[in-house]
Parts: sequence; C-alpha cells; structure tokens
Amino acid sequence: MGEVYPLQTKTPAPAQPPNPASAQTATAASRRRFAARLLAWWDANGRKDLPWQQRRTPYRVWVSEVMLQQTRAAAVIPYFERFMARFPDVQALAQADLDDVLHLWSGLGYYARARNLHRAAGLVLREHGGALPRDPAVLATLPGIGRSTAGAIAAQAHGLQAAILDANAKRLLARHFRVAGPPANSATAAKLWELAEALTPPKRVADYTQAVMDVGASVCQSRQPQCTACPVRTSCAALAAGDVYRFPERKESSPRPLAQRRFFVVSDPQGACYVEQRPPQGVWGGLWSPPERDGDESAPAFLAAAGMDAKLVRAMHFAPTLRHGFSHFDLHAEPVYVQLKARPATTTGRWIDPRSHRLGLSALAAKLLAAAAPLPLGGK
Repeated sequence: MGEVYPLQTKTPAPAQPPNPASAQTATAASRRRFAARLLAWWDANGRKDLPWQQRRTPYRVWVSEVMLQQTRAAAVIPYFERFMARFPDVQALAQADLDDVLHLWSGLGYYARARNLHRAAGLVLREHGGALPRDPAVLATLPGIGRSTAGAIAAQAHGLQAAILDANAKRLLARHFRVAGPPANSATAAKLWELAEALTPPKRVADYTQAVMDVGASVCQSRQPQCTACPVRTSCAALAAGDVYRFPERKESSPRPLAQRRFFVVSDPQGACYVEQRPPQGVWGGLWSPPERDGDESAPAFLAAAGMDAKLVRAMHFAPTLRHGFSHFDLHAEPVYVQLKARPATTTGRWIDPRSHRLGLSALAAKLLAAAAPLPLGGK
C-alpha cells in the first residue's frame, strides 16, 4: 500500500475514452470488440494444453475450477492429475473416505475446498443422479461452488453463456473500465458482475472465459502488467488515464494478527509419530497434525494431559520457530520433538509412519513430521 510504480510501457496512451463503469455505457459494438479481441489473443497465445482441457467433462472441469480457486495453474496440475487417477468420476469421489481426499489435497492449501468437493459429490450422487447440474443457479447451491465457479463450469463444460468473475477477471475489468472501490465491496462487486455478464458473448463462451483468465494471469498482472501486450489496451480506461496500478482499488489494510502455538511431535522407537485429527471446521479442518497447544504450554503439562508418562521420554528437543502465513493471520509454530522409549498403552489419536500413510496433512504438519528423526540423545 502506498508504493508508487511507474507505468511499464512507453507506448503512447490512446485518447482517454469515457469511463464506462457500467454495462449500460458499454455499447453493443464495444462489447463485441472486447470479446473479439480477447478471443483473437487467446487463439494465438492462450493456454490450450492444460490437463483439464483434455477429455473435457463436467466433472473434470468442476474439480479443476475448485482447485484453481486462489491457486495458480502450475501448482494445480500435478494435484489434478493425481486426483483424477484416484477419483476419476463423481461416484468414486462421493464414495471415498474424506481422509483419502484430504491426503491427495495435502499441500495444495485452502482445505475447505476439498471438504466441500467431497460433500458436493455426495449430493450430486444422491440428488442429481450422479450428473453435475447444467444450470449455473443450481450449481451454485452445491458446497464450495460460488457464482463465478458455477459460471466457469457452465461455460467450460457446456458452452452456456455464463459469466465468470474470478480474481483475474476482476482485475481486468476493474482496470479496463476504471471501476472504483475495492472488489470486495458489494456495490463494486455488483458493477463488476454487471460488466462480466454484459461482455460474455453468446458463442465460444468456453474459449472466452479461458481468455479472460489467461489475459488476467499472464498480461494484466497485479504488480507487473504487460500493457503493451494487452489485446484490449486501446480501450483500457486505466491505461489512458495513466493509473493502471490504482485498480483494482484496495481496502485499507490492518495489521495481521499473530498466533503463537506449540506443536508436540511425538515419536516412538520405531519412528511412528503421534497425530490428532483437527476439528472439521476452521484452520486445516479435518486434517491430521502433531498435537497443537497454546504457545506457553509446557512439555510436562502436555504429556500429562495426553496420557503419556514422563518416564517414557527418551529425548526432547525444542526446534526453532517456524512462521506460516494464512490469508488473515500469521502463525508462529514452535516444534517440540519428543522421542519415547515405548508407545503409551492408550491414546486418542493415531500413530503413523510419516513416510507412508493415507491421511491428510497440512504442509506444516508434513514438514514437522519429516523432521521427527533422528533426535539427539540428550536435550533441553
């Protein structure tokens, strides 16, 4: 916030067009030109070899669109391919254990997406005969499918004239039409949706929606927009006004809260580690993790509460704090590695081999478990 960036193009800006911040001020001809230029760019430069574009089915499109929420395509590709190999259709996903689904999702982040995908698959199987609904309004009633994702599925899978408004589309439209206000504001979002729907053409909708996403991702970038390569630069109001970096407008940021937590990574003589399942909602909901406790909880207090006799402890090691960022707060995680002489008789969680298991783990949990051995014989 507050940084000043120079425009990264020396191309003379076109004469400033009127500021069409609503669909009414964009004429039918200008809307057709907008779509035609994006489609021509996509024909020449767009991504056409993504795995979900091959053997395209409503199910494959749905899974890919959910994975692509807040995640770049390059990161999604290997997860998508593994997911399709394990759950090739709605029935396979609906009948799978949630742990299996989360296991394949481990490392992709935003795990509510995986939980919602699993829930929605069950609803599709039970209430829609195993076929994903075509109607975007019906699609949007399923868990994890919002208005934009529903539009993307309808357009990509069925060619229906349905608009999308993901982060890339918001940025492209906010700049092109100089739409004031942060996109998170309801009034701004309504303007952007109005534009998105007015600009979506009746034909080649799948290509058009992909073009919007591709131009947003590779040309109309947030920090380094490539204005000279933009197919709609001659009608871009923000470029004409010289304030490309102003849009989309941002909300005033507030200091990010900091949470300090302690993670007890307990291992037995065979190298198995103790994990607990997290509550179904909230951060890393439904995933498994080394026990997480308050940042000031002592090792003796943890062991007593967990039913682990302190006499079983062979070694203990306090590792450097790890910082993990979430969308709305930062986590400082202090790992405490505890090696036991023998496994306790009763525990409420599970003992797993960190190298071979079928549980869903967050990236942080996987990192903590991977460092569980070897431990020093003596410790703090």
